Amino acid sequence: MVSSFCWSCLTRLRQTPRAILPSPTTVPRGPAFHTSAVYYANPLKKKAGDQSGPKYREGRSAKIKKKKPVEKTRPPAVGERKAARKRIVLSNPNALEVEGMQELSGETMVDSRLRGTVLALPVPMIDQLRAVQAFKPTQGWSIFRRPGTVLRRETLEMGRAFDNISGEGEGKGAVVKKIITGPKKTGKSVHLLQAMAMGFTKNWVVITVPDARDLVVGITGYAPLSEDNPDLYVQNQATSSLLSRTVAANEKVLSKLSVSQQHPTLPTVKPGMTLADLAKVGVQDQANAWPVFQALWKELTATSATSGLEKNFSPRPPMLVTVDGLGHWMQNSAYRSAKFELIHSHDLVFVRHFLDLLKPGKGTSTLPNGGAVLYSTSTSNNPSIHGFDVALKQVAARHAGVDPSAPEFPLPRAYSYPDPRILEAFNLPKPTVAKEGMLDVQELGGLTRDEARGFLEYFARSGLLRETVSDEWASEKWTLAGGGVIGELEKLGRRVRVAS
Repeated sequence: MVSSFCWSCLTRLRQTPRAILPSPTTVPRGPAFHTSAVYYANPLKKKAGDQSGPKYREGRSAKIKKKKPVEKTRPPAVGERKAARKRIVLSNPNALEVEGMQELSGETMVDSRLRGTVLALPVPMIDQLRAVQAFKPTQGWSIFRRPGTVLRRETLEMGRAFDNISGEGEGKGAVVKKIITGPKKTGKSVHLLQAMAMGFTKNWVVITVPDARDLVVGITGYAPLSEDNPDLYVQNQATSSLLSRTVAANEKVLSKLSVSQQHPTLPTVKPGMTLADLAKVGVQDQANAWPVFQALWKELTATSATSGLEKNFSPRPPMLVTVDGLGHWMQNSAYRSAKFELIHSHDLVFVRHFLDLLKPGKGTSTLPNGGAVLYSTSTSNNPSIHGFDVALKQVAARHAGVDPSAPEFPLPRAYSYPDPRILEAFNLPKPTVAKEGMLDVQELGGLTRDEARGFLEYFARSGLLRETVSDEWASEKWTLAGGGVIGELEKLGRRVRVAS
């Protein structure tokens, strides 16, 4: 239907003047349903304090409150942080005194009835162990009244070996060579400490390298050995530190021994001088530290005196040589040659000397007066070297009697390209001397259940563990500790539990 309001009627309507209608740009837009008269509203007036710009010499920047001056603390002295990090605390006065605690001695270290018990370290020996840096900051010595160590199966075996070497039987003057390996926190460093304690008990000469890493990370001075051997490098500072540790720990033994060999390269060394005074020459003069160490080693391994010096000779005691962290010596060091090429660790005469002790002697024993060579690996900061792992497996296979041509003999992985110098260093023939033992690899594991119970009972007697140590409870903690890992057992035992 068509509307009656036609188009012509729309055109006749009167139009509104354009001045009355607001401009489309000034009309405020609002919602379509709004009914107020927004089109005809008056404009808003400016406030009294509202100005477009700043006043004369008035800033509009943000005002920031000044902070109070902070007093700067004094920076720590040189070496203070390192001393605090390596500080060793061996006594806790808050711990209970364990009554009836036996000490480590020549009799107790071979007594199988004491297996699983904790033996205290003799007080006079603690200074000797401190001198050779046998204690580590992470071993938990500070939670007990006095330092002690648990007597485990491997400790008894080592004690019997030391007793045979010092005795008068067939094993007198024998040489034991072992590399201690094992998982983390199984007590490898403490096993070396037990060996040092036994060596001091037997009045042996103990020579130690507490951390093999310090010799290859570039923190000590080095220089070519001589013009004839420019490819070998000597570390006089590290050698002087070794002599200082040796004198401090073995002064009682070295002061009773006199120089009985000729040393033409050291004019200051005279016949009749004690070996303690000989070692102090290298401590006071670092430039001659390496020749002094060679002279001291020559004296300690002598079996007879040079012609004309027989009155100054006395039998030399057995020796114990320990190195902790052997894996750091199986790679390039941080030192560089004159051509700015990395120096291999085996080219350092300090490192080479101790690695040569693993090889069998030519005609005579490596330690003619007997002793032990105990090196250990470290799993805390040990580098991952495939060639070294293969070399250890090959050493264990040779000791077990496996022929190198047999198919079960361990070999490197294909395309792994191991360092041939590492494999050559451990490719050792059988010793030709009867009393010199073959290099062996000993892997430390966890404690047995009985040893773990005796270890946890020591925590309870010290007041750290408020639990009734029974077979079931000790077996549970043995399982939680990964099969008796002594480091994990220590964590479980040092938690003080109070019954509610």
